[in-house]
Amino acid sequence: MTTTSNALDYSSKIYIAGHRGMVGSAIHRRLQQAGYTNLVTRHRAELDLLDQKKTADFLASEKVDFIFLAAAKTGGIYANDTYSADFIYENLMIETNVIHAAFSSGVKRLLFTGSSCIYPRDCPQPIVEDYLLTGPLEPTNSAYAIAKIAGIKLCESYNKQYGMSYFSVMPTNLYGPNDNYDLNSGHVLPALIRKAHEAKGRGDDSLVVWGSGRPMREFMYVDDLADACVFLMESGIAGGMYNIGTGVDVTIRELAETVMDIVGFKGGIIFDSSKPDGTPRKLLSVDRLNALGWRARTSLREGIVKTYSDFLAGRDTV
Repeated sequence: MTTTSNALDYSSKIYIAGHRGMVGSAIHRRLQQAGYTNLVTRHRAELDLLDQKKTADFLASEKVDFIFLAAAKTGGIYANDTYSADFIYENLMIETNVIHAAFSSGVKRLLFTGSSCIYPRDCPQPIVEDYLLTGPLEPTNSAYAIAKIAGIKLCESYNKQYGMSYFSVMPTNLYGPNDNYDLNSGHVLPALIRKAHEAKGRGDDSLVVWGSGRPMREFMYVDDLADACVFLMESGIAGGMYNIGTGVDVTIRELAETVMDIVGFKGGIIFDSSKPDGTPRKLLSVDRLNALGWRARTSLREGIVKTYSDFLAGRDTV
C-alpha cells in the first residue's frame, strides 16, 4: 500500500460530484455525520460536468482539496444494452473532464467510483483486482464498463506521469436511499422492490422476474460503500484500485424471495427466460480492502428493510 501525507482532515475543502445520486448522496451523508463541514456540491443545472470548460472553470475557482467523483450515468441491463451510446459517451466525458480539471487546478487527491462490471464476464470467482482486462466483457453492459475502465486508467496515468494521488474503487451491486426504482432503467434490487410492492397492491398471484433466477449477485447497502470511501480517503492511500463489497452473494431467486417476504407479497415467482441473465456470477474479492481494516456492516435483509422504507417514503414521486 502506498500512502501520502495528503489524508482527508476536517479542514479539507471537499467536492462531491454527483451528490444527488444514490452513491454521491450517501458519501455526502457520511461526511456530514463524521463532522466535515467544508463540503462543495453543485446540481446539474448549476454545473454540467459534460461541459469541459465549465468543469475546468469551476474547479479552478473553487480550489478544492479533495474530490469524490460519484457522478455517472447508471442503469440496469435493459438501460445499458438499449442506450449504450449514451452510457459510454456521458461517462467518458464526465470522468475525463473532472479528472483532468482536478489535475489542472491542483487538487490533492481524487476518488473515482467505478463498477464491478469492469471485470471479464467469465473470470474466476471471487474477482480480484488483478483480473481487470484479462478477458471479454459482458456484452449487455460493455459500453458502460469500457467507460469506467478508462476512468481507472486516467487515474493511474495521472499518478504515473504527474505524481498525483488519484485512486479508484470498484463497488459491487449497490442499493439504498435515493435508488432508481424505474422498472426499465433501474437495477435488479430496486426494480424487484417496486414490482413486489405493486403486485401486492393489485393482489396479484405471481411476480415476473427477468431471466432464469440462477445468476448469483453480491449486493451492498450504499451507506457501507460511502463509509469505505471516506475510510480510504482518511487513510492517506495515494493510488491503486480497491474492490468494495460484502464478500457474500445470493441467487436472483433468493433475492426475489427475500424482497417478497420483506414487502409482504405472498404470490409465486414466474421467471421470464426471454430476458437476459447477464454475467452468471459476480462476487468480488474484498481481501485488499479488508486487509486495511474495513468491512461492510449491513446485512442484506437489514439493508432491504431500510431501502423499502425509503421507497415507501417517496413512492408517489417514483
